[in-house]
Amino acid sequence: MSTHIIYLKDGVKMMRPVTTRAEYMALRGSNEQQQLMAAIRSGNETLKHRLVQMNYSCLPNADGTLRGSTRMSNTVGMDIDHLSAEEMPAVRDRILDKKDELGLGMLEESARGCGYHLVFTRRPHMSQVENLQWAAQLLGVDYDAQAKDITRVFFTTATEQLIYLDDAIFASEEVLGTDYTDLHGLIKSSDDNNSCNSRNSCQEKIRVNPCNPCQDKDYNGMAYSDIIAKYWELFNGGKLPVVGDRNALTFELAVTLRSICGYSLEGLQAIVPNYWAAPDGTCTDADRTEYLHTLENALKEPRRGMPLRLKQVLQALKEQQGVKACGGTVSTPPPMPKRLPPLIKLLTRNVPWYYKPAVASAVFPALGAHLHGVHFRYWDNVDHEATFMNLLVGRQSVGKGSIKKPIEYIMEDIRQRDLLSRQREAEWKQKNPTGKQKKDPRPADICIQMLIDNLTDAVFNQRVVDANNNGERYIYTIVDEVEALKKVTSSHKADEVGLLIRKAFDNSMAGQERVGADSVSGIAPLRWNFNASTTPPNARKFFYKMVNDGTVSRLDVATIIRPIEDDDEAPILGIYDDRFAAELKPYIDRLDAANGLIECPQARKLALDLKQENADTARLYESEAYRVLSYRANVIAWLKGMVLYVAHGYRWDKSIAEFVRWSEQYNLWCKMLYFGTQLEKELNDEQELQRHSGPQNLLELLPDEFTREQYLQMRQQAGRPGPGDSTLRTWQTRGHIAFDETAGRFLKIKH
Repeated sequence: MSTHIIYLKDGVKMMRPVTTRAEYMALRGSNEQQQLMAAIRSGNETLKHRLVQMNYSCLPNADGTLRGSTRMSNTVGMDIDHLSAEEMPAVRDRILDKKDELGLGMLEESARGCGYHLVFTRRPHMSQVENLQWAAQLLGVDYDAQAKDITRVFFTTATEQLIYLDDAIFASEEVLGTDYTDLHGLIKSSDDNNSCNSRNSCQEKIRVNPCNPCQDKDYNGMAYSDIIAKYWELFNGGKLPVVGDRNALTFELAVTLRSICGYSLEGLQAIVPNYWAAPDGTCTDADRTEYLHTLENALKEPRRGMPLRLKQVLQALKEQQGVKACGGTVSTPPPMPKRLPPLIKLLTRNVPWYYKPAVASAVFPALGAHLHGVHFRYWDNVDHEATFMNLLVGRQSVGKGSIKKPIEYIMEDIRQRDLLSRQREAEWKQKNPTGKQKKDPRPADICIQMLIDNLTDAVFNQRVVDANNNGERYIYTIVDEVEALKKVTSSHKADEVGLLIRKAFDNSMAGQERVGADSVSGIAPLRWNFNASTTPPNARKFFYKMVNDGTVSRLDVATIIRPIEDDDEAPILGIYDDRFAAELKPYIDRLDAANGLIECPQARKLALDLKQENADTARLYESEAYRVLSYRANVIAWLKGMVLYVAHGYRWDKSIAEFVRWSEQYNLWCKMLYFGTQLEKELNDEQELQRHSGPQNLLELLPDEFTREQYLQMRQQAGRPGPGDSTLRTWQTRGHIAFDETAGRFLKIKH
């Protein structure tokens, strides 16, 4: 690839390919990138080094490092600097006018705004220097001497500074030299033992380069280079084979990959890297013979279908695709829109940029609690209410408490009303102690919406009924740890919390019926919004049994990912005061005043558009988990849009539409990140169970590689008596299976 992002690993600059426009734009459009660019353009040029760094002229070394790379990509990165404000438009126009002649791949303004970075197609018969000189002469600008080193990196700017982008820069290849020439175009090698004496021999040596020989090939949409990289990540700690283990590791890799390259030597050569080759691509005849011999031995192994390791690699890549389908990258969520609805802008203005997505999601349970007697009609004509159950997932001490102040100010008016109701309830209890023969009726207008996290079933149900009888209002809970939600019921079980979540999302009937005169008895629609925080391990543990029963899909999940360089710095929050409260009040008043059925044609159309987009994305990435989660994520995002529609005086604009779209992608990204792997596996297991229903051959029910325990379990499920040892022996005798003593597994043999 000719577009690589630069990152540090143990203090060493590494390179990783950027393979799609979506990933590239997500890197440029992140909140951090935008804020850094705003600060740099305001004069703080010391922040330039924190911008995303890209390289467009070379490919990584065998170990993924940048320094010393001698492998040219098929594009060249060039810097045009020190231009005046008057010169900028003219130079930009000249570049765009010559884009076809250049083979322009990318054009952006530089960080300081006094120049341009451009990427153009390399002329393979020219050296790096000659390419730069040719382009400079074509454009009538000064030659960029600094870029003569192909490892030169460019500080990438934000989305606003991007002028031109061609997708061709994400799908390029290594350029094979016509001479064995120093890639800077400065030195010609002599006829020593490591040099090439002819054009053909030089190209042969470069072709056996150990890195990404199959970068332009793919299997079912997954690049072979990505498959191999994931293989080493899963089964060798991310390390490449080296002297001492390359024979064994290359053999295992070839055995794993041969089933997706036609079981041919030519196919394996095109796929499996040559780990005997030197970093510069040279390889002795003896080493090349050893490499080919290893591949041939792998092909001689009995064919056993698709190996388990390959299935695990493909599944891991598929899960990554599910995360990328949500608009971000594997490690970066979709960036927030630049222009936010005024209410969201107000509620997020006092927190650093990396907290804004979490706060923007977390405020909706509190906002929704102000709506009472309000219904919204979805595109399928089903009425919904403003139910939001927000789960904030982030590691310890990351700053999950940043959501509390905005929520506190949103809920202040409800808290004040609750104080009066609690006082009246306490007075009634004092006048009517337990055991009193003739009790006064409990005041019917008592309504307490904000609940603590230590309740009995009776208290919880009383609050639900009171809220319903006093204007169809919501009860609300906020807890620092999701485990505390167990205390809202007497059973203190996670399963009970899951049941409440499913009922609350659908506003299903909840409550209890008791015979005793003093017992709390009543049934009402469950209207319950909450905010809960937790860490990634605790989130997976708490919802482990609820990933595939509709509980997780009903949540609005958010996260906090802080930049590594700011990890040890305490965040500085803005001031929440009377001025903030005064600015917030008009929005809260509009929510409190709303009533009845509210419809918005623009929101309805957007929800329909997003439904179709989600279906297309799920098919594109072949992610069943994404498809399943997208249904309710669409409803949740649409409900947010409706709440904002009401809060802004029944006005819909582009900022609300963009926020709704982002909110859905962000919610899905977080769910796929924390729960996608488990959900994908459980959905696949369901499909396998359906596919294997009815009487079938027991061997067909087993995977291509299975243990004795799996075999015994499958026998029991099929209702077969006994241990089945004779069946295993029969399968082995007839050549249907073989036993791998090293792995301790039985392997199916394809005939």
